[in-house]
Amino acid sequence: MRRLDERESERLLVQEALDLAKTQEERNRVGQFATPGPLARQIADYCAELIADVPATGRMAFLEPAVGTGAFWSAWLSASNAHSDVWKGTGFELDPELAAASQRLWASSGLSVHCGDFTSQDPPASEDERVDLVIANPPYVRHHHISREEKVRLRAASERASGVRLSGLAGLYCHFVALAHQWMRHGALAAWLLPSEFLDVNYGGPLKRYLMEQVTLLRVHQFDPNETQFDDALVSSAVIVFRNERPSPDHVIDFTRGGSLFGPKNSVSKRLTDMRHSQRWTQVTRQHEAMPPGQSESAIRIADIFTIRRGLVTGGNEFFVMSEDDAAAHDLPPEVLTPILPSPRYLDVSEVRARLDGSPDLHDRRVLLDCRLSETELESHAPTAWAYLNRASDEIRNRYICKHRKPWYRQERRPPAPLLCTYLGRGSNGRRPFRFILNHSNATAANVYHLLYPLPGLQAAMEEDAGMLGKLWRHLNSVDVSMLLRESRVYGGGLHKLEPGELGQVSLAGIDPEIEWALRGGGLPQFPETEQDATYSLLESEP
Repeated sequence: MRRLDERESERLLVQEALDLAKTQEERNRVGQFATPGPLARQIADYCAELIADVPATGRMAFLEPAVGTGAFWSAWLSASNAHSDVWKGTGFELDPELAAASQRLWASSGLSVHCGDFTSQDPPASEDERVDLVIANPPYVRHHHISREEKVRLRAASERASGVRLSGLAGLYCHFVALAHQWMRHGALAAWLLPSEFLDVNYGGPLKRYLMEQVTLLRVHQFDPNETQFDDALVSSAVIVFRNERPSPDHVIDFTRGGSLFGPKNSVSKRLTDMRHSQRWTQVTRQHEAMPPGQSESAIRIADIFTIRRGLVTGGNEFFVMSEDDAAAHDLPPEVLTPILPSPRYLDVSEVRARLDGSPDLHDRRVLLDCRLSETELESHAPTAWAYLNRASDEIRNRYICKHRKPWYRQERRPPAPLLCTYLGRGSNGRRPFRFILNHSNATAANVYHLLYPLPGLQAAMEEDAGMLGKLWRHLNSVDVSMLLRESRVYGGGLHKLEPGELGQVSLAGIDPEIEWALRGGGLPQFPETEQDATYSLLESEP
């Protein structure tokens, strides 16, 4: 029999060749990102320690439901010194080329590879046929790439298998975890390499309840998001380890962050009962970190002085947002146009001044097509705007946002905000991940910004002191970066994101005493009309 290291070397060459044969877009649609060998070995070594006390008598069964070229089986053979007369492996792989390669490489070592979709397989009929160990890196397929019919099938199958009713926004990897439940015998060990986003987002809630109620969660390890584990996918990763048995009431979970499974940078143990109402698991390992000098958990928060709303969602920026020159070329009347700020990458100032007409004094001046007239009124009173709208493709008209508006071209109401904050950012090379922008103009902004509207108490203070907002703006741009990062979510490559509620929790310790008295004014700014916001988030687009 060929040596294991020789087969692993061949596996890496085969994996590289198969990856190069597909475009990045093709692999993204099916979530085909191979586990790096060193990472697979790290996870396998950790599992080997946990399973070391299991008597090596009779058969022991291993499952890799997205086997690829067999990275985890290879790592498991090396980590456990497993022999074919003790350990038998089962792998499933949807891609015929990967399945054939894996079968050729590992069949002689006890791995049986089935070419097919794991989510469509019937689980073992009896406890004796189930497996003792699951190690997997399931496909990272986001819900956008799953058809409505397939979502219905997956949700029903996941609920039958584990009792977990997953959200329609859940990625395919969530269904893999739920469906594998019926493949595991009582007490079996599982280690899943998953995108860490599920630890914070709403759609991850049902999966987290499964981890707390259906199984005994042993470890949650988050890798440093600045050190992506995959060369070909910008995703922040976590390893979830559990046993298939109900947890005891006093069970304690280990949360670790950074470094490796065997040498994490941060570590904290949390009682299961303390985690039941925790929504953001990525924050657990940050809670013990010391606050920056002069900061306090009880300090003023941004939400104490501002109402925060996400910028408007146009339904098609490429069609509704244009330069002033383009608007003139289409002879669009001023009545259907609203000034709008360019995206942060094209806004090179942090203070937007206004021209005499109130529009932003910028080189890159853009406008938003926003009309409240009915189609009949528009055709009669603004024929050039009507002609432009008739040029919209069916693809734009049928997008979720446009389909749920009446008329389809009518924009959300987002009055100009005096202060804005960028939504996404990287905090590397000395750059601050988020910018606060002082806006003197009448321009609104799209959902790449958060719009900050002063609460009544602060508004009154600003009317008494014209420089109040400027003082506040300078303070916000000098807030300790760690205070922003503590509240943010993070993706692979160190991409940070703040949702409105998270931005509101940012502490403003040390704020100017002049505005402190205005912080508890309460209330909300009054908008010209009330309308339901579109249920849309940049989280649902590729970061």
